[in-house]
Amino acid sequence: MPENIKIEKAVFVGVIKQNDDERKVMEYLDELEFLAETAGATGDRKFIQRVDKPDNATYIRSGKLEEIAAYAEENEIKYVIFDDELSGIQQRNIEKVIKTSSVIDRTSLILEIFAQRAKTSYAKMQVELARYNYMLPRLAGMWTHLERQRGGMGTRGGMGETQIEIDRRIVKDKISKLKDQLKKVDRQMATQRGNRGSMVRLSLVGYTNVGKSTIMNLLAKSDVFAENKLFATLDTTVRKVVIENVPFLLSDTVGFIRKLPTQLVEAFKSTLDEVREADILLHVVDISHPGFEEQMEVVENTLRDIGASNKPVFVIFNKIDAYEYEEYDEFSLEPKTAENYSLEELKNSWIAQDKTPCIFISAKERINIDKLRNDIYKMVAEIHAGRYPFNNFLW
Repeated sequence: MPENIKIEKAVFVGVIKQNDDERKVMEYLDELEFLAETAGATGDRKFIQRVDKPDNATYIRSGKLEEIAAYAEENEIKYVIFDDELSGIQQRNIEKVIKTSSVIDRTSLILEIFAQRAKTSYAKMQVELARYNYMLPRLAGMWTHLERQRGGMGTRGGMGETQIEIDRRIVKDKISKLKDQLKKVDRQMATQRGNRGSMVRLSLVGYTNVGKSTIMNLLAKSDVFAENKLFATLDTTVRKVVIENVPFLLSDTVGFIRKLPTQLVEAFKSTLDEVREADILLHVVDISHPGFEEQMEVVENTLRDIGASNKPVFVIFNKIDAYEYEEYDEFSLEPKTAENYSLEELKNSWIAQDKTPCIFISAKERINIDKLRNDIYKMVAEIHAGRYPFNNFLW
């Protein structure tokens, strides 16, 4: 890295509420750090406070807030990032104490990453709509430009309130225009989907950074952008795939994440039409992640939110090459936990539950890919046979 490029440092703030698991809170802050790195910052330190509930005025208590402010000033911290969505009032009060750093919350960080990742005009419009929807209820708390100009002219009143209303009207107008533009594009995309006929459709879904795009590239022999960063894919990609003599459409779309901002879920609902219209969902899971079961739950909840929870699901446990576990001491008084299961034990445990068909693979190391292709072939061929009973396998 060139010496003249300054690394922007960030610290992360979370709370442990009653009945919260401290290990999970730390895991969430690790994810927040990964988000910051994806956006271009470098993690420096994590701050945690135990509270009954977040403070309505400042999220955390004043003593901890002052500690963070002092640390940020002393260590030239650029960003103080909170692992929850802050209200406009909370953010403004926090900024009164932390004066040397930018204060942002998890939602605005994710919105920033989406803005960086958006490549097509459609994705850019969706992100812009999400940003304005996030901004609208916060205008009063965020609005400070007239305050800075007014000097000693008495209390904030009429003129300031008028300016806030003007700002609100401008934002509402932009939201309305963006919605109209997106509706036009949505109609075009719906026509495109209709023109594909009744071809069998599969859609890759999963938590962000689990390897969906890599699997897409393997199956479709395409060049979808894939890297070890969160939200590497925003725009939906659809490819025609043929396994043996059976064709189908395979789509890859944006990954899900814990606390995915509601503004983004709403803005990207039309993008997720590919998921809603799929015949089968291929749920990709990073088996090497210690919280993979919780990530699966996040995906299942998000699918429910977008109206796609009734689809047949095939689970692809990816990254078996990176799976690690701690051997269980038979003489230990502690009960055996998920961290003590070998990969074989985990496979047998999951398969024995007889819940959802699944496969364990490594897309990176090409482990079990032939079986994955064969499993997909069988599923697609079965649907195809029912859809085209008199025209099977003749092209």
